[in-house]
Amino acid sequence: MKNNLEYKGMLRLCLLFICFFVPPPYFAHFPHGHCSKIFSNLHTQQQYQISGTVTDNYGPMSGVHVLIKGTNTGTFTNPQGEYFLLVNKNDILVFSYLGYHSRELPIMGRTSMDVQMQSEVTELQEVEINAGYYTVKEKERTGSISRVTAKEIELQPIVSPLEALQGRMAGVEVEQGVGITGLAPTIRIRGTNSLRNDGNYPLYIVDGIPLNSTPLQSGGSLTVSTGIDPLNTLNHANIESIEVLKDADATAIYGSRGANGVILISTKKGYDKQGETSLDLSLYSGISEVSNKVKLLNTEEYLAIRRKAIENDGFTPEDVYAPELTLWDQNRYTDWQETLFGGTASMTDVNMAVSGDNGYTSYRIGGSFRAQGSVFPGDFDYKRTTANINLNHRSKDNRFKLDFSANYGVDKNRIFNGSNFINYALTAPPNAPPIYKEDGSLNWENWVVDNPLAVLEQPQDIRANNLLANMALSYTIIQGLDLKVNLGYSKLDSEDMIRYYRERYNPERWDKIDLGTAQSATNRLSWIVEPQLMYQRHWGKLGMDALIGTTFQDNRNSHLNVSSTGYANKSLMGNLSAANEVRVLGDDNTEYRYGALFGRLGLNWAGKYFLNLTGRRDGSSRFGPDRRFSNFWALGGAWIFREKRGVQENVPFWSFGKLRGSYGTTGSDQIPDYGFLDAYEATDGVGGLYPTQLYNPDYSWEVNKKLEASLQLGFINDRINLELNWYRNRSSNQLVGFPLPFITGFGSVQANLPALVQNSGWEVQTETVNIRTKDFSWRTSINVTFPDNKLLEFDNIGQTSYDNQYKVGYPLNISMVYQYDGIDPETGLYRVVDINEDGRYNSEDRQVIINRGRRYYGGLGNHLQYKGLSLRFLFEYIDQDNLRNVFGAPSPGRYGNGPVDFLNTWQESGDNAHIQKLSQSSAARTAFSRAASSSYGMEDAAFLRLKNVSLSYNLPKAVLQQINISAMSVYVRAQNLLTFTPYQGLDPQGGRSSVPPLRTITCGIQLNL
Repeated sequence: MKNNLEYKGMLRLCLLFICFFVPPPYFAHFPHGHCSKIFSNLHTQQQYQISGTVTDNYGPMSGVHVLIKGTNTGTFTNPQGEYFLLVNKNDILVFSYLGYHSRELPIMGRTSMDVQMQSEVTELQEVEINAGYYTVKEKERTGSISRVTAKEIELQPIVSPLEALQGRMAGVEVEQGVGITGLAPTIRIRGTNSLRNDGNYPLYIVDGIPLNSTPLQSGGSLTVSTGIDPLNTLNHANIESIEVLKDADATAIYGSRGANGVILISTKKGYDKQGETSLDLSLYSGISEVSNKVKLLNTEEYLAIRRKAIENDGFTPEDVYAPELTLWDQNRYTDWQETLFGGTASMTDVNMAVSGDNGYTSYRIGGSFRAQGSVFPGDFDYKRTTANINLNHRSKDNRFKLDFSANYGVDKNRIFNGSNFINYALTAPPNAPPIYKEDGSLNWENWVVDNPLAVLEQPQDIRANNLLANMALSYTIIQGLDLKVNLGYSKLDSEDMIRYYRERYNPERWDKIDLGTAQSATNRLSWIVEPQLMYQRHWGKLGMDALIGTTFQDNRNSHLNVSSTGYANKSLMGNLSAANEVRVLGDDNTEYRYGALFGRLGLNWAGKYFLNLTGRRDGSSRFGPDRRFSNFWALGGAWIFREKRGVQENVPFWSFGKLRGSYGTTGSDQIPDYGFLDAYEATDGVGGLYPTQLYNPDYSWEVNKKLEASLQLGFINDRINLELNWYRNRSSNQLVGFPLPFITGFGSVQANLPALVQNSGWEVQTETVNIRTKDFSWRTSINVTFPDNKLLEFDNIGQTSYDNQYKVGYPLNISMVYQYDGIDPETGLYRVVDINEDGRYNSEDRQVIINRGRRYYGGLGNHLQYKGLSLRFLFEYIDQDNLRNVFGAPSPGRYGNGPVDFLNTWQESGDNAHIQKLSQSSAARTAFSRAASSSYGMEDAAFLRLKNVSLSYNLPKAVLQQINISAMSVYVRAQNLLTFTPYQGLDPQGGRSSVPPLRTITCGIQLNL
């Protein structure tokens, strides 16, 4: 009996080997269901035959494996895609094919069942893309839309979701200026369109709610230039996808708000498995540190240079200007970079979400907490708490639908108020006095300037809370005709306080110092109502979808800025009623109203030819009564000229081809509110008024005309996808402050200037599946952008103050500098050319134009997976120039440390040196300053940065079933791990005095229960 059982077992294995591993053509001549009949002889249960056809988007599929789940019984489809199998009525069939998603379908007593398979690769063409007011399949889109998904976003231990876009999108520049948490990154979509810095912000939309993308105002020395990111309180772990709309076809439906591109952020929805409830847990913890340090002089080198400089000038060292040579310990060495920003910052992030679905109502409720330290000394940290809810409901007849989402976040950020840490670290002499005395107090003895850690007594606290709520209601009136209304509400409150303690200053001055604060409060409130009517219809091969709607939006903004002094003690600081003196430095309250009528008509013929017409009429309260309305439109088209399975065509490797193009206009009203009105303020006396703003009711909208052409190709059954885009955007009627002579009493007046700015360029994107087997896969994505920004026209620019800032025919981001002329062989000092030979060096001699923008940029990503082990990594690369590192230091020989380059200075005539001679003289300082503002002042700052690495392991299902867990993964992730660059400063993007993005390593776990 035992031998008989072993014989049957061996027979099963042989049959499985034949049916699983022998290619279908070898047994295609066998009768239909040959393997299944053999298997059926081994079964004793009563069975019947089921049949069907398996297809994909291109037709019948041969060789698809059809298996009865939980058994070894199965078959393969024949060349016509047909299968025949003996089954029981309660069986479940599993359909699988290499490169396609497996499908599990219950038989439920059926005798026939046709199945359509979805390719793992071509799902890229089938995925639904969020285009704002509508969705569209990737292969059918007529506009330029880039997308990152939750999988890519959650890989990064970031605060602002915009940081997730770095290196991942063609045509999208995201620059994280300094490595300080919470500061707003700079983002540009296809270049700079406006002459005004505040006129280039894209439109942010979160779940249908438009947000003010302008960074929050802040008075700190580190935050005043960049501001605070208004998206900080949004939990990036709750984001489903981020879409970026770039061309006219994609952005015109947003009218004036989409002039600089649109960023759509969609949060995660409820569970998609009916009758189940899911609990998702995520926890990671890690550390961060500064990823680079500058090579500076040590004590011996620095003191030798100082002595040589004083000797060259014919002086002797004195306490006043050379304390490091006369007063300080000649053998002390302090690595100030390590001391002031060489710390290790800890990080912890916890996320939890519960979701469920009963077939008609789904929900997702979640929350998160994040705590992050600082690399700087002192108690500087960032904390954020968020909560979110998403509710989706549909009626039993599917005619009524409700989508509700709310996201609430609170964050607290304490940073030091001053760039002293960075400046001190790079310039403080290495033998400077110790920071602390023996009793632990700050040491002020013999310091030429303030003690570096004095800024610890000048902390800046930033707090914000943000609520975003959206409700979308829709009702199907008749089949194909839907009525929808989108309701949105947002409220952001931010407080910023800087405390000035006495300990910030030398104790000798304490009797003259009052305790004081600088405080500001920003409040933003907005609501939006958008009724819409949507219609879809098909007539044979002709399909149509139309949309018409209106927008009513109201924004209210206030900003209060006050200073206070004279507090009795520290505990009262911030309570204005306890101050002796309070000064209101600014109190702005504005209201902005916006209305629009928009429409879209989309046509397609046979799924090959697509036409998209968009129009919008906008009205803005920022213009005078006769200039408030303007019209914007766009036309986009696409032609899918090839969509066949390559093996069936004459060109076997070519599987997809599409041409796409668009042209249209968008506008911009990104100017201050009430700029067209006369404005007055009361004088300090009684009954007086004085003007604060000039009246100009005639300026109107900026207009941005966008043109694009694109080619998309797929090869080897879409295992290789290529997209090539060419774009040209022209922004005219520039809204700027027109400069006025100061004798008028005003520096400028709001007006339209006859300037035309052009952004053009090429974008290349590829996605490839390099290897794809049962257990191993390797995918690669590459994007690269070649931008070209240019001031195309500016009538009479020579008669304006912009003549020293811009040049027609050149980019907006330029520097006009002197022509470098080497080192003077007689004086040993840097020399620049006096162009007009008038003996003076001024703007007329600055004739060399240097492009400060990016020459090209992009990203290279890879995803390798072996069974449950997954490795992802992304490289970001940028080609650019930045200020030469040596010119961020004091001139060679002056007080203050410098780079090791100062060891090779000019000594005598004939020296082939790149650093001028050592000297403290005013002539040396002037020469050094002029060289910094010359063509020699820039150096190559191109870099390749390993932006993100993620190694994760998904535990096998067999293991998880034993512990009753649906999914579990453990991972290690790294951010900004390596940077390859010839640049000698701290950061090739930020420059010598900017802390680079922090190197972060985290370990975490994800659970699904």
